[in-house]
Amino acid sequence: MNIFVIGANGQIGRHLVKDLVEQGNEVTAGIRKNSQAAFFEELGAKTAPLDLEYDDIDDISEKIKDADKVVFTAGSGGHTGADQTIIIDLDGAVKSIEASKKVGTKHFVLVSSFDTRRSAFEGDLKPYTIAKHYADLHLRNSGIPYTIVHPGGLTNDEGLGKVELAEEVEPGKVTRKDVASVLVEVLNNDKKIGQEFQVVSGDVDIKEAVDQFNN
Repeated sequence: MNIFVIGANGQIGRHLVKDLVEQGNEVTAGIRKNSQAAFFEELGAKTAPLDLEYDDIDDISEKIKDADKVVFTAGSGGHTGADQTIIIDLDGAVKSIEASKKVGTKHFVLVSSFDTRRSAFEGDLKPYTIAKHYADLHLRNSGIPYTIVHPGGLTNDEGLGKVELAEEVEPGKVTRKDVASVLVEVLNNDKKIGQEFQVVSGDVDIKEAVDQFNN
């Protein structure tokens, strides 16, 4: 399987690329800085320069055109302002979706926020939640095969290998490593196309949780 990871140098992205390469997939890590390349090349992945702020749809299309599947796990980060949230989490996602539509991507997997419903538009994270809401909406309406993953509060703890996964779960935390493992299972299972779920740490093995979910 040929997979392009947008936002590969993020903390989920690094885990994801490593896991996918170890499974024998051909993986291309989309990176913003040349200095980030060595980490992925040592894993056995390819790299491609990708700047979500400045690349347009045609630029992104050219970079992902050989991939069967695309994962969008990019984010502006918690230390930037609302402008970068709009640029990366909304416009970057929409451009990536449109590029994937243009080249006929077989499966687009979007890492979203835990709750992107309009009822969650409040507090300091309001611009971020709004951006994620409309990125999710654009993907649902794009016509391309997709899965949307809504992780809970992210931690850098060691992966547990067990989660709670459903259309709606109680708010909680989940390790970035376990989110990456969920993404791997989603990519390996075409029955997950068209599905959307929340995920937090739990008691069910990740593969079993993903396989059993159906909405």
